Amino acid sequence: MEHKYDYFKRDISWLSFNYRVLLEALDERLPLYERINFIAIYSSNLEEFYKVRVADHKAVASGVTRSDEESVSSARRLVEDINQEVTRQLSDRVRIYEEKIIPALRKNHIIFYQSQYVEPFHRSFIKKFFKEEIFPYLQPVPVAKDRIISFLRDNRLYLAIRVYLKGDAKRVPSYFVMKQPYAKLPRFINLPPHGDNYYLMYLEDIIKANLSLIFPGYEVESSYSIKISRDADILIEDTANSADLVEQVKQKVKKRKIGAVCRFVHDRAMPQDFLDFLIDAFKIEREEIILGDHHLNLEDLIRLPNPNKKLRMIEKPKPIKLSCLDEKESIFSYVIRKDLLLYYPYHSFEHFIHFLYEAVHDPSTREIMLTQYRVAENSAVINTLIAAAQNGKKVTVFVELKARFDEENNLSTAEMMQAAGIKIIYSIPGLKVHAKVALVRRRGTNGKRAPSFAYISTGNFNEKTATQYADCGLFTCHKDIVNDLHNLFRTLQGKGKPTFKKLLVARFNLITKLNLLIDHEIELADQGKEGRIILKMNALQDPAMINRLYEASEHGVQIDLIVRGICCLIPNQPYSRNIRVTRIVDSFLEHARICYFGNNGKPKLFLGSPDWMRRNLYRRIEAVTPILDPDLRRSLINMLNIQLSDNQKACFVDENLQNIFKKRLPGKRSVRAQYVFAQSLDK
Repeated sequence: MEHKYDYFKRDISWLSFNYRVLLEALDERLPLYERINFIAIYSSNLEEFYKVRVADHKAVASGVTRSDEESVSSARRLVEDINQEVTRQLSDRVRIYEEKIIPALRKNHIIFYQSQYVEPFHRSFIKKFFKEEIFPYLQPVPVAKDRIISFLRDNRLYLAIRVYLKGDAKRVPSYFVMKQPYAKLPRFINLPPHGDNYYLMYLEDIIKANLSLIFPGYEVESSYSIKISRDADILIEDTANSADLVEQVKQKVKKRKIGAVCRFVHDRAMPQDFLDFLIDAFKIEREEIILGDHHLNLEDLIRLPNPNKKLRMIEKPKPIKLSCLDEKESIFSYVIRKDLLLYYPYHSFEHFIHFLYEAVHDPSTREIMLTQYRVAENSAVINTLIAAAQNGKKVTVFVELKARFDEENNLSTAEMMQAAGIKIIYSIPGLKVHAKVALVRRRGTNGKRAPSFAYISTGNFNEKTATQYADCGLFTCHKDIVNDLHNLFRTLQGKGKPTFKKLLVARFNLITKLNLLIDHEIELADQGKEGRIILKMNALQDPAMINRLYEASEHGVQIDLIVRGICCLIPNQPYSRNIRVTRIVDSFLEHARICYFGNNGKPKLFLGSPDWMRRNLYRRIEAVTPILDPDLRRSLINMLNIQLSDNQKACFVDENLQNIFKKRLPGKRSVRAQYVFAQSLDK
């Protein structure tokens, strides 16, 4: 029996996730500055969303680019739908910020001025600070409709100012824009405390309070913040020539800051006639206009000073150093005896650095191979690989130059590694390599076997994000997995046949295996046995795989999805009545990708790099490993069960994309999954 299946729109689903991030700012159980951080994260997410996703749709809608997935008219409708939902969400952000956060700061003796008005006891300080610290960096530029004006830079804040010449009976307005000097000064200024209170002020409000000093001879009528977001999704053309690719990346990254306008954001208090003038002068399209807060770029709140040291700060779980892997214990020796599974950030990423360090100094090490997608600046991983090369080891690193927003960092680290003698393999034409894998190949001596080691992870080799993202990484010396991983690296170099016994690799055997696993659960359900699937990932978007889940649900397979972000599967439909979608937003960003298939009481578990999106499953190289050790399978199942029982930070996503918080049932304990799981690992 055939059904017409439906799906959520990818970008509208993402907006539902980002709104869930914003809702954390309402949680009064959290420390105040943690709530403020979630407003910053929400705002930062939205900025990138417009610069990439909305910019793409606008390019299609204007006929600049063609798409097999959407028409000009559908792209236009989608941009309208996005802007409508964002406008609704931003109204809530204004309400949360002004009615919840600002009063909460005041309650804790932090007075955060929200306009250029200041108390009398601060006015002389404000004027002096403006004259001495700010004024030298200000340069107002006149704006007119009939001539080319100053270029507005991407994501920079400007003040739009309207003035009148004193004594002008006709009252003809003049307009100026002025870039705010955040590169020279902090966005938030600490003012002198008074009584029991601390005081903060936006830099732009100090400027607004002193505009008369910038425009002598003029009456300053009003000023409002504005900003432009520009298309940041650069197109890297396919080429098999590494030198051409490197040069192309260098040139195109420079153009990112001058991309096409994808939104114009302005202070919501700006009068319509003022806005109309700016729209005409800057040639802004009406559909690009987004109503903003009084203060824009609230992602800067991540750096809001906390002058009240008595304020409670969040106590996140501290990374655990495993006692079995202390300084006296060799990771190599441990993994030879038993596979090792690490959970970041609950476990210390230093264990992986130590693994590489052992490879550097082990005389049996023949070669170290690793993929680079996103690494930290001044990366300990890269520094250790350079040390290996300088120590005479052969080191091969696949560098994905097309990792969005990390192109420059990846290129600079690649050039640094190449200079140290590391063999660099650059991007493959038509593909991104998103797999997070490392291989230490060893050679035995004196007739003794020296096992090689494979590492397969859900997260990047990035010690910074390893403290913020919840990921998993498996160390194993299982011969088939090691050989498969070596085969994968040979494939990336254009050598050998891409055959794999244990690893599941996107574009080769991943889809086939996933379909077989789903088929088996359907067969079990059809036989009256339990069909069970649990999938944890960042995003679920591929219609073909969603259809398989719908099909499994129709056969009675019980399916739980733990999906942090995009989820195009619609729950609570006749064809999805056995599917539940859970979203968890908490202290750490849930980033792991794990698959569980019940297998009639003998569960099969897998972890790896891909989400179930078209790009991951069909246009990238991704690696997934089975978990062969029964103890590690039980550990992963425990984590999944804890997350499914979360009744503090977990939501169900319903058929209207609403985030419905899971309620704690009578007699049930309170479960905040990230903290409960951290405690279980520390025992």
